Amino acid sequence: AQASRRSPTDQADTVSQLTGPAPPRTVANMLDHLSIQCADMEKSATFYDAVLATIGGQRIMEFDGPTIGYGVPPMPDFWLGQQETGEGFRESHIAFTAPDRAAVDQFLQAAIEVGAEVLHQARVWPEYHPNYYGAFVRDPDGNNVEAVCHSPVDEA
Repeated sequence: AQASRRSPTDQADTVSQLTGPAPPRTVANMLDHLSIQCADMEKSATFYDAVLATIGGQRIMEFDGPTIGYGVPPMPDFWLGQQETGEGFRESHIAFTAPDRAAVDQFLQAAIEVGAEVLHQARVWPEYHPNYYGAFVRDPDGNNVEAVCHSPVDEA
């Protein structure tokens, strides 16, 4: 079966086989993982390889289909798959946590280097909260992708 149609138990078994037992999860994060469908997997993989590396993310798993799982080892929490359902485009907003403000700046630079449209330069967004530092770009499928750091300057 394709990874996108595998049961959560099958996926957990596969992760366990590749990386060992999954680490204990806290309830602090509401989302376990997110998957998006891409029109051009090669372009999308090139984009996400570049930008996620700047915030500590990497490819962790790949299945035929193609399906690519990204994250911070050992668990993938962001997945790319070939568009299989629906017609037309519905923009998604995806915000990735950056460890510090420099990583947000590196994320923006990496996105520019692979040809992404810049939606918003990296800056503090005080309307969200005083320490919200983010940059927004468009991925190859038109999604609004952000890197954000919530730490004050002296703690980042």
